[in-house]
Amino acid sequence: MRYISTRHGRAAATARNFDAILLAGMAPDGGLYVPQRLPRRAPAWFDALRGLPYADIAARVTEPFLGGAVPAGEWRRLIEAAYRPFTHPAVAPLRQLDSDLWLLELFHGPTLAFKDYALQLVGPLFDRVLRKHRRRITIIGATSGDTGSAAIEACRDRETIDIFMLYPAGRISEVQRRQMTTVPARNVHAVAIDGTFDDCQDLVKGMFADAVFRDELGLSAVNSINWARIMAQIVYYVAAAVALGAPDQDVAFAVPTGNFGNVFAAHVARRMGLPIARLAIATNRNDILTRFFARGTMSLGTVEPTISPSMDIQVSSNFERLFFELVGHSGPKTAAAFRQFRATGILPITRRQWQAARALFQAERIDDEETRAIMADTYRRTGMLVDPHTAVALAAARRVKRDQTTPMIVVATAHPAKFPDAVVSACGVRPKMPPRLANLMALPERRVNLPNDLGAVQNYVRAHARLGVAA
Repeated sequence: MRYISTRHGRAAATARNFDAILLAGMAPDGGLYVPQRLPRRAPAWFDALRGLPYADIAARVTEPFLGGAVPAGEWRRLIEAAYRPFTHPAVAPLRQLDSDLWLLELFHGPTLAFKDYALQLVGPLFDRVLRKHRRRITIIGATSGDTGSAAIEACRDRETIDIFMLYPAGRISEVQRRQMTTVPARNVHAVAIDGTFDDCQDLVKGMFADAVFRDELGLSAVNSINWARIMAQIVYYVAAAVALGAPDQDVAFAVPTGNFGNVFAAHVARRMGLPIARLAIATNRNDILTRFFARGTMSLGTVEPTISPSMDIQVSSNFERLFFELVGHSGPKTAAAFRQFRATGILPITRRQWQAARALFQAERIDDEETRAIMADTYRRTGMLVDPHTAVALAAARRVKRDQTTPMIVVATAHPAKFPDAVVSACGVRPKMPPRLANLMALPERRVNLPNDLGAVQNYVRAHARLGVAA
């Protein structure tokens, strides 16, 4: 397996192996790495996964993407260790809500959000590769809430890594913030930025675009721009579909998304042969994706705060990977289009490309009022509390027209205790804090506030990153 940049194309001379793209995160030309060719799996291959533990499915799904970078036995041990701390024996259990409606619970990891399912694997992978090459890296990330805590948990106390997570000040929940700022590890730095998530994401991209700074600090990324994140997220789509009858049975998914990474992993699973009949994208009122799929225009808007803050995004970075497919895997076309998007706020796309995208995805916009209504209705009918992001996906799932014989799987991306104020406002009940969060509010915080200024952030990173060769 070799990887290419979305802004370069299929040229073999520029293809890189898994170790290289893991550490780089983002391509030097500003593009995102994708496999030269995706592995295709026959129905019998998926059928053989039925009844297997999650770790076994993970090993089989991800193995081709490694390209032999990790021996099979060692990879299996890394996977087992990654998912051992998860609190549910099924790791990613399904819960039935209706005859054809299911929740895929992705909040049983260390930080109670779906990001754990990838990052608990990616952290040890980084460590293994860095020790092998006697290197140290500086991870720079932007978070709208959950990526930050999951990445910090995966990378904390690792001698090979310094991690700096940028988050929009005042625009994430208190629980999300404290999960980052209360970690006492010396290699962890939580940085509040005076701006939106998109501003944080732009700062990260600006640091990667500065070749001198990138090389000096050995920058790497753990956001879903890193293909390793996408690779690990494919697993739970396969596991859920197989549990509900795939490959003999088609399934559908409703996915709350802002940065397009989570739903893109489902798209990759479908490209690999998983029989997904429908992929419903669920957005809040920051609806750049819904507007695109409805009208064929991708244009930037203003980021508005909502009760589902992890989706308060207007620049969906992973959409570039889909765009690369839509333009026939043309690196030059992708590069030109995203230069124009950055300059004008409008992504150039043809009607044929838009129609091809609409054949793959359906998108729904859910505002705060409907989100609260779904949270309250779910609690009233089932006694179960859901977080606002999951509620956005539930609302989208109920709107989507589909064959009632096709199971609809709603991706539950976070534990309701991560958003207690939103749950209380919708349901009148405060979710019980899981043991992992029991003393979170009593712990001292460590954070720094910085302006939305690239130079200021770079100066801070330079001053606090540990440089040199890892021991």
